[in-house]
Amino acid sequence: MTEKTVPLAALIQMTSGLDPDDNLAVIDRAMGEAAAQGATMAFLPEMSLLLDRDRARSGAHIAREADSPWPAALQTMAQRHAIWLHTGSIPLLADTGERRVNRSHVIAADGSIRARYDKIHMFDVTLPTGENWQESAAYEGGDTAVVVETPLGQMGLSVCYDLRFPELYRALVDRGATVIAIPAAFTVPTGEAHWHVLMRARAIETGCHVLAAAQNGTHADGRDTYGHSIAVDPWGAVLADAGNGVSDKGYMLAVAPIASETGVKARQAIPLARSRANRNLSL
Repeated sequence: MTEKTVPLAALIQMTSGLDPDDNLAVIDRAMGEAAAQGATMAFLPEMSLLLDRDRARSGAHIAREADSPWPAALQTMAQRHAIWLHTGSIPLLADTGERRVNRSHVIAADGSIRARYDKIHMFDVTLPTGENWQESAAYEGGDTAVVVETPLGQMGLSVCYDLRFPELYRALVDRGATVIAIPAAFTVPTGEAHWHVLMRARAIETGCHVLAAAQNGTHADGRDTYGHSIAVDPWGAVLADAGNGVSDKGYMLAVAPIASETGVKARQAIPLARSRANRNLSL
């Protein structure tokens, strides 16, 4: 009997800047290395092609999906490297109006787009450090939970701040998710306090693998991001952690095996879906 090959996920950690072409060049190199290591699917961080909080400056690059060159460029890379790709997210104009969406794409190895997801929860916070972020000033949130079939399993899609809202992950599991993608650009203070515990919690409470490619470092727009791109199995074990930093190639890879049997065993051992109390609770 031939032993089943376990697919590999490659998380690409990078420090995206103000020039989309430069970011695309880094992604192309990273995808080539991921493919050479035998990865089945590569994952990019949030805002992989443009990380710029200056609304006017970034606006020069942002278009509606039908008019943007970015999805096609990423489709071409996936096809050339013969590898599935989760694009992390890219900023696009909403299909109507002048507001933006923070959109993920899942692209097959043949270059076809298999799913789109618009980040639902907007990052509107003031941190104890004084950092203030108001994503909703320019972006509108999506309203649909998305699960797509991939070589790694049924993949539930989310982005960064979505991580803090467990009801989304319950909805993804109810739709059949066995793997969850959470591309991110976490701040350093929130990353140090919450990143690892939240990623492991989402894996444990859903019985899913969690795959989170992250931005890392000091960016050209002045922000600092936490890094630690991470893969967590359904029992909460960390399979890979890219740590803090990128190489002189402009990226860091964290590669992890995604064994579907691990998820099956975790869900059988602790059958959360069967045990869940589907009733209103009086407090």
